[in-house]
Amino acid sequence: MRAIVLLSGGLDSATSAAIAIREGYQVIALSLGYGQRHTKELEAAAEIAKHLEITEHFILDVHLAQWGGSALTNEQMAIPIDGVKPNNIPITYVPGRNTVFIALALSLAEAREASAIYLGINAVDYSGYPDCRPEYLEAYQNLANLSSKIGLEGKAPKLVAPLMYLSKEEIVKQAVSLGVPISKTWSCYQGEREPCGLCDACRIRDQALIMAGYPELASTIGGGSLD
Repeated sequence: MRAIVLLSGGLDSATSAAIAIREGYQVIALSLGYGQRHTKELEAAAEIAKHLEITEHFILDVHLAQWGGSALTNEQMAIPIDGVKPNNIPITYVPGRNTVFIALALSLAEAREASAIYLGINAVDYSGYPDCRPEYLEAYQNLANLSSKIGLEGKAPKLVAPLMYLSKEEIVKQAVSLGVPISKTWSCYQGEREPCGLCDACRIRDQALIMAGYPELASTIGGGSLD
């Protein structure tokens, strides 16, 4: 029984991978270099795969930065550091990123006869990205059922988002219980030696770590505030 896990190198995808392993799957990891500002998250993904004893790990380049459209792929655009804004899609949203990533995961799943694809997307503590919503995942499952040979045979892989309705604090606690190496994960949008503590990803992560009782794992700069 195989599952593909989209492993970004962040806390959510690492926890999702650990859940897939706990549920009895032989995990194949897939990480994507999409032209992001740095390779820190891909380096983290490799470390996490090693820690979780995932022996098959694909790292592909899909250079979405060629056409930009996001502060994560265009260094001329500044990473926002003034806190998460409610009901606002931030400039760190990468056009089509999850759509492209899941399509590649579906291809890999069909080639390797995997019955599930595990995703770290979350609809509770997220940055307002439209491709992290339940209705997005439901629509993509319908596409998966229609778009392939195995789908027409009624064997399309199930898109599984085990963290969809968990708060980030709950995800931290889940990660700890599963032995996820939180200190090896990377969420920061910047690529410096240490997390900036100021970008949205750092703020959300830090507050969750503090609330879950692990302040020693939080960034030392941003203080974990979402404001």
